[in-house]
Amino acid sequence: METMKTPRVNKREFISRVATRSQLPIRVVNEVYESLLDELTGAVSGGEAVVLTSFGRFYRQDHKGHKVRFGKSNVGDYVVLKFSASSSFNRRLGGHGDDASPRA
Repeated sequence: METMKTPRVNKREFISRVATRSQLPIRVVNEVYESLLDELTGAVSGGEAVVLTSFGRFYRQDHKGHKVRFGKSNVGDYVVLKFSASSSFNRRLGGHGDDASPRA
């Protein structure tokens, strides 16, 4: 049985694509990328939800710890980052219209 791998875009390629699309230097796009992630992390870790119109919502979800069936240690309380795509973004992913293309 053959498994199909989902194509991936790594950070370097992503930044390069954004730089090309925006006609900005890679250095500038990288600084913006790092700043955006720092701001997103700070806001969400502080309990805020970050809502980016036409894209989606980032928020934290608290989980209670639990006992591990096998093993010696239990899992303590933990937090995960959640993302919920907006309906308009989901429509764009559906391939409807010219704006659905990841590369313009």
